[in-house]
Amino acid sequence: MVMAGAADEPLAQAFVKFCVEAGALKFGEFKTKAGRLSPYFFNAGLFDDGAKLGRLAAFYARALLDSGIAFDMIFGPAYKGIPLGAAVAIELARLGRNVPFAYNRKEAKDHGEGGTLVGAPLQGRVLIVDDVMSAGTAARESIALIRAAGATPSAVAIALDRQEKATEPGPDGVVRDVDHSAVQYVQRQLGLQVCSIAKLDDLLQYLSAQAGGEVAAHRDRVLAYRARYGVN
Repeated sequence: MVMAGAADEPLAQAFVKFCVEAGALKFGEFKTKAGRLSPYFFNAGLFDDGAKLGRLAAFYARALLDSGIAFDMIFGPAYKGIPLGAAVAIELARLGRNVPFAYNRKEAKDHGEGGTLVGAPLQGRVLIVDDVMSAGTAARESIALIRAAGATPSAVAIALDRQEKATEPGPDGVVRDVDHSAVQYVQRQLGLQVCSIAKLDDLLQYLSAQAGGEVAAHRDRVLAYRARYGVN
């Protein structure tokens, strides 16, 4: 049996540790979609074998079950959300919570069954499973698809909440920082619950608990980034 984390270790801390050991959470200098230079980068595509993906799904499932969020099925938005949603559905079924799963294509299929949606029919309360939320764009697209099918988007599950300001174009077309994060936008403006396995604050706690040297330098850079771009 694959455990999400040690019984006496908080889920978020166990997850951050797992991400670092798996190589999915890296430190250095990385350019984000918003054009910022981030001292860390989370890439769910690097959970690239069966064992890593299985353990990742265990973290999602445990976070979801602990959250108490109600949902009737899972939707995985293309592309990263597809394997994530499928893996989480499998893990939930293993734990006795079997729910339908569906995903979308980026381009509509013009043969066979056709359309953009694959899997179970979208109905009831739909949980969207993705890796991170940068601007909320993918969530808005998923919400539109779900509502168009007559279902109700109810929540979003993500691996890491970066807890940083989103960017939006102003009336003049210039993209600027805003005072809310993408997660806060989805919660406040779109009315969906958000379940994240870990947050940036959890990453900082992990770094602070490590020994000095290079790790301390990473912590200081992440702290500086949080001070500049972070939200409460």
